[in-house]
Amino acid sequence: MSDTPDRFDVLAELGALRRYAGSLSRGGEEAEDLVHDTLVRAYERRATFRHDRNLRVWLMSILHNCFIDRLRRRRGETAGATRVAEVSETAAPAAQEHSVRLAEVREAFLALPDDQRAALHLVAIEGLTYAEAAASLGVPVGTVMSRLARARAALRAVEDGTPLSGPAPRLRIVGGNDEPH
Repeated sequence: MSDTPDRFDVLAELGALRRYAGSLSRGGEEAEDLVHDTLVRAYERRATFRHDRNLRVWLMSILHNCFIDRLRRRRGETAGATRVAEVSETAAPAAQEHSVRLAEVREAFLALPDDQRAALHLVAIEGLTYAEAAASLGVPVGTVMSRLARARAALRAVEDGTPLSGPAPRLRIVGGNDEPH
C-alpha cells in the first residue's frame, strides 16, 4: 500500500477534470459541482480503483457518470437551456476578430449534442486515445469514432456557413451513368 499515494494522485488530475466538467456542463457552478461529486465518488470508491489502470480515465468515467446522472434527474426541464440562451444573447460581441472567431467556435462546440461534445472534448482537448475515451464514456471505440466524425462534420459545416440543424446531406451515387470513365 506504500505505492497507493503515488498512483492515486487525484489532485494531479484536477485540471483535466475541471476542463471536462466545464465542457460537459457548459461551464459555471455546475462544472464545479460535477468535479466535487466526482471527487466524492472517487474517494468513496477508491478501493475499487485498480492500480494497473489509468487514473485519469477512471476519474473521467466517474465524472461522465455524474453528468449523466444529473441529466436523468433533470429530464424534461428546460430552465437551464433558457438561462444559457438569455445570457448569450445579452453578451456584447468582442471587438477583436480572433475573440469573435473563438466565440463562434465555442458556440458551435457547445451546440453539439452532449455525446458528441463529450467524445470530442476527451480526444481533442484532453488528449485521450479513442480507447481511453471509450472507456471513460462506457461505449465501444467505434461509437467514439462515430461521434467524433459527426462532431467534426458539424463543426466543419459551421465553418462553411451551413447551420448545424440544417437538412441532412444528400448522398451522391458513385459509379452511375453520369460519371466520366
